[in-house]
Amino acid sequence: MLKATMSPNKKQLITLGFTLLIGLMQSTAWGLASDAEQPIVIDSDTASYDDKADISIYTGNVISVQGSIKVHSDKLVVYFVEGEADKLVFTGNKAKFRQKPNEGDEDITGEALTGEYYPKKNLLILINEGTVWQGNTTYSSDYIQYDIKTSLVNAGEKTSDSKRVHVIVKPKTNTKK
Repeated sequence: MLKATMSPNKKQLITLGFTLLIGLMQSTAWGLASDAEQPIVIDSDTASYDDKADISIYTGNVISVQGSIKVHSDKLVVYFVEGEADKLVFTGNKAKFRQKPNEGDEDITGEALTGEYYPKKNLLILINEGTVWQGNTTYSSDYIQYDIKTSLVNAGEKTSDSKRVHVIVKPKTNTKK
């Protein structure tokens, strides 16, 4: 159950999430440049907030949206620092994300068993069975970093015993006859 001592900003995330989510879904998608400036809107089956630990937990068909970034997961834990969302950890079988980098560009999509999103750093990390794809290119690894602002993907860990990265670049098909 939600505590009555929540600050207005955190309470708004929970209580107004569904209304704002519908509004965001009906509006034109924001481009990549403005995603970080948009609010994070969360919709879920259940929500709880721990004032002492300064975290909120959302479970059951969790949908979180920030601008053109949309994440579907089974569970989301939001860690707050000084009233702002500092880290979001989403898990699922598999948690999935989608982002429209720029108007006219193909969406960037991805999935993993665990994901960490750092809004202030514009950084999304996919852990365990991660895959990111856009158009004809697919990256798969147990560790993928995705810079949301620059659309830069780094796959694999930089240790001597790191696991391999699997990349597929498909040829473009000619649709003209």
